[in-house]
Amino acid sequence: MSQTSAFAELAAEPYVSLTTFRRDGTAVPTTVWAAPFGGRLLVWTGAESGKVKRLRHAPVATVAPCDQGGSLLGDPVPAHVRIMRRDEKRTLDAALKAKYGWKFRIAALGATIGRLIGVGRRGQIGLEITLD
Repeated sequence: MSQTSAFAELAAEPYVSLTTFRRDGTAVPTTVWAAPFGGRLLVWTGAESGKVKRLRHAPVATVAPCDQGGSLLGDPVPAHVRIMRRDEKRTLDAALKAKYGWKFRIAALGATIGRLIGVGRRGQIGLEITLD
């Protein structure tokens, strides 16, 4: 499958399995929402999440289409992931709102409330996935 068709397939899926790797090489898959933007996939996640910690150590991953429960619906594709800067939040939010609409707005509201009550103190951050 070409990179272009792999990207189109991943961009169209409601859920994507993002697999990051521990220091010992153990794969850790996580089901995420991913929205297309400029030839890349943008993911919204907790700034203190395990996947962010793993990506700080090694920015390599695989992505694959999956269902809500994480069962793969296609082959994994190698990728590199960049942790987005906080000043890129508007781009991230716009991409996710365009794809997920009210579902993203509800999730963002829940994350804001959680931060206000002391859960996830650092809030949310974006991940920019580039297919290899």
